[in-house]
Amino acid sequence: MRLKTKLVLAITGLVFAVVVLFSWMWISQMLQQHIQQSWSVTDSQAHELVLEMHTALETGLAQRHFDPRDEAAVEEAVAETLRQDPGLNSQITAIENYSPTVLDVVIVDSHGRALVTAPDATLEGQVLPSRPDYGALLHRSLIGTLRIVFGPPRVYDVSRGLDLYNRPFLTVRIGINTAFLRNAFHPWLVESLSFIGLAMIISIVVAAFVANLALHPLEQISRRLDALAAQEAVAEDAVRREIQRATEQPATSEMVPRSEPAAGDEVAQVSGKIERLGQRIRNVEEVFSALRENLDQILSNLQDGVMLFTRDARAVLVSSSVERFLSIGRDRIFGAEVREIFDRSTRLGRTVRDAFEGGMSIVQEEVTTETGRRVEVSLDFIHDTHSADRHSLGALLTLHDLESVREIESELEVSRRMASIGRLTAGVGHEVKNPINAIVVHLELLRNKVHGGDDAMRHLDVIQSEIRRLDRVVQTLVDFSKPVELQLRDQDLRGVISKVLLLASAELQTRGITLESQAPAWPVVSRVDADLLEQALLNIVINGAQAMASGGVLEVRLSEDTRWASILVRDHGEGIPEEIRPRIFDLYFTTKKEGSGIGLAMTWRIVQMHHGQIDVESKAGSGTAFVLRLPLISAGSGQRVLTQAAEAAVPGEFARHGGKTQPERSGP
Repeated sequence: MRLKTKLVLAITGLVFAVVVLFSWMWISQMLQQHIQQSWSVTDSQAHELVLEMHTALETGLAQRHFDPRDEAAVEEAVAETLRQDPGLNSQITAIENYSPTVLDVVIVDSHGRALVTAPDATLEGQVLPSRPDYGALLHRSLIGTLRIVFGPPRVYDVSRGLDLYNRPFLTVRIGINTAFLRNAFHPWLVESLSFIGLAMIISIVVAAFVANLALHPLEQISRRLDALAAQEAVAEDAVRREIQRATEQPATSEMVPRSEPAAGDEVAQVSGKIERLGQRIRNVEEVFSALRENLDQILSNLQDGVMLFTRDARAVLVSSSVERFLSIGRDRIFGAEVREIFDRSTRLGRTVRDAFEGGMSIVQEEVTTETGRRVEVSLDFIHDTHSADRHSLGALLTLHDLESVREIESELEVSRRMASIGRLTAGVGHEVKNPINAIVVHLELLRNKVHGGDDAMRHLDVIQSEIRRLDRVVQTLVDFSKPVELQLRDQDLRGVISKVLLLASAELQTRGITLESQAPAWPVVSRVDADLLEQALLNIVINGAQAMASGGVLEVRLSEDTRWASILVRDHGEGIPEEIRPRIFDLYFTTKKEGSGIGLAMTWRIVQMHHGQIDVESKAGSGTAFVLRLPLISAGSGQRVLTQAAEAAVPGEFARHGGKTQPERSGP
């Protein structure tokens, strides 16, 4: 069987099933409505008979003489009253004669004995058997209802009772015969089934016609697919000839003959052609995916920001480094227009927007941002060289960070110097340690040979003390020049500062220092070695406390901009004289009697290892301010999210006050 024929039959069968389902539901609904209507009419008639019976008893019993205490006399009086009441009997006769589904009307007493019967009066005085309730048919399914209505004849009752002193007294029972129901429903059911059958025939014919009509355009689709395949074959032949010409080898056809379906089965033909085209598209997608992965890997390793725009100025390719320049996540840049990415209120945004709106290229133009960052901008518009009007295909924007280049060069220079110093220090330390060890040994031997003379022993003690001090200096020099392995982690700097202040609290309290610390309410995250950074900050805090001999205020403030996290430590001591300020970070340089000259040198080294900066501002008599700048983990403070992990990293009062501690007097 042809595939087209199968599709037509499947569509036609589906339409037929839908029509049958809706027809079944419609017949069920209509039958339930007819039964509901029949029950409502009969129930209303029974209710009217109860009212008429009540009226007849009120008027009839008042005219009769009987002993109310004699139950048999009462029942006889009630029966005679009901049988002789003209209104009640005429109403019973009307119901029996004019209701097509009613079989009989019976009034029975509380014992089930018939008092009034119509049309068979011979049943009066007999106890009648109970019959099922007609209302039960209202809740049956369509199949169950059809079985009852079109099955063997049965009689159902619609009953209404008259109570006396809250006890059953008389009951009206109207019997409905299922044979009468069948006769009433049969014409309507035959008409409905005829209509449904006609509707099924029409729907099947229409479905078959529509299905055949819908599949007719497959012939045209098949011709277009043939044309597309022919064009692709020509392109493949051209490529094959170029490869053959380049390799100087005879061309070999790679076309594999394919068995085509029967000429009359258009659906199968189109299906096969679409499958072959789909396979070619999948092959192209695999190549494209591989190229895209390689391109993403290249872009992720670029230090420059690269953005590719379509002709309608929408970003379709963005390197990871762009986030450092724009403070916007890549997910927000993809698909956005130039006016949504670059803000005219910034110098960089204004430069790029003007170039896009004017259609002018930018050749390595240097732009200094509001934060002092120097960025080299290049913009090239891509044009279609094969078109007559050379219309634009898009644009390529490149952002080059000149500051990063300068910093990298500076870091390389520092690294070279540190490596040279390390090699020199290691050599000097090794050469000096050996003579020192020899001197110590011979000094001990000399001490053992000198038996008297306090003056000689005093000189020997001085020599031994100075040799030990020289040994400590040499060991410190060797330790300072050793390479340090950083344990970098994403740290909330608020927690680092809080721990440093906790460690320095005893020193501050002893010296009567008032501490003022402040930080943002959100995490300020940088990738640092927490232990080394705490050591560097602790050196500055202790130096600031020692600079205020008579107490004072020590300020520690954490802030951030789009690129850097800044830690300010300001004391209000005597300040650093201008002539010695350039030497404060030199190893072993100190102005303190008990100082080693290592603390600030180690601080400078730790900051350099974190690719940071340290600045000093000092004025004689007004105090000194150290500013440590560390690179943020991501630009744009508004995009950082306050997480539980970051909050948990900020201990004590520093976290409970949202990163800001109130001035707290530690000393007297």
